[in-house]
Amino acid sequence: MKWLFLVAAGLLEIGWAVGLKYTQGFTRPWPSVATISAMVVSLLLLGLAVRDMPLGTAYAIWVGIGVFGTAVLGMALMGESASVTKLVSLALIVAGIAGLKMSA
Repeated sequence: MKWLFLVAAGLLEIGWAVGLKYTQGFTRPWPSVATISAMVVSLLLLGLAVRDMPLGTAYAIWVGIGVFGTAVLGMALMGESASVTKLVSLALIVAGIAGLKMSA
């Protein structure tokens, strides 16, 4: 169950990170409500996950999921560059997440 909480928390982190762009500095009410809600639920789920797993591992995986997903959506939805260096770096993040999962 801890891994389900952690993955859900990471996916919500992607949601709120991308949502920040749509809030336009928290001046748009509904995107702001959705973004803040995703932040709160993401942190709650992370808190549930760390009850049963090492903090460092959980936090690193949560951040890794968020970084990877946010970067990919930035490229797909917002026209950010997809350079070879960026793609290799994202692959290294995925490798790091896999390594942390195997060590937990």
